[in-house]
Amino acid sequence: MPGGGGHPGTGAPAVSQPPGRDDLGAIVLAGGRASRLGGTDKPALRVGERSLIASVLAEAEGAGARQVVVVGPDRPGLALAGRERRVVREDPPGRGPVPALHRGLAEITTAWVLLLAADLPFLRTRHLRSLLAAAQREGQSTGSVLADDTGRPQWLASCWPADALRRAAAGYSGNSLHGLLRPLRPVLLALPPGDPGPPPWLDCDTPEDVRLARAWSSVRPGDGGEGVADELAGRMD
Repeated sequence: MPGGGGHPGTGAPAVSQPPGRDDLGAIVLAGGRASRLGGTDKPALRVGERSLIASVLAEAEGAGARQVVVVGPDRPGLALAGRERRVVREDPPGRGPVPALHRGLAEITTAWVLLLAADLPFLRTRHLRSLLAAAQREGQSTGSVLADDTGRPQWLASCWPADALRRAAAGYSGNSLHGLLRPLRPVLLALPPGDPGPPPWLDCDTPEDVRLARAWSSVRPGDGGEGVADELAGRMD
């Protein structure tokens, strides 16, 4: 996921009428060329018992997303009975995350929207609920974004009022999510000290990322996974 600077939500423009607090949807960006993985279908890769995209969809729905829009190619198993899921493509496909976001927003009807990457095997319901709570705290903000260990915002693990996101996207002509989202001055959400398990911001952009994620997934309950954590910390230095 793209990194970059971020600012707390102070000074963000207010929205006159706060959207319904429980009306949540999700846009999952699942396209891209996966050039660093040799062009493989990255969201379909398995980490543990689930594919990357299946994990993200299940956790978003577990957090209360009643509508999920996947922007990317259709894949087996994405449609489930009783789930409001829609798979769409930007036109033409592969233009990048900003056009993909525009395409997803065209389908979303909920007041709040999670904006997620499809390659986050350790993003959990509790993280997404915390993002929603942070975005809604103190009346109204223009969104919340998960921050990694270094404080960098992870734009594809975020939550926004859908109307604020639409306004920002409509007035933006660039190609960078950082450039589109950073001016909204979202709340940055850091994990509390001692948060259990592997980092939810660990994505799978490279073969090494996938290997590390699979190593994390094989750690048994009660095993702190110190060796994998040390390796991740060394890679981040």
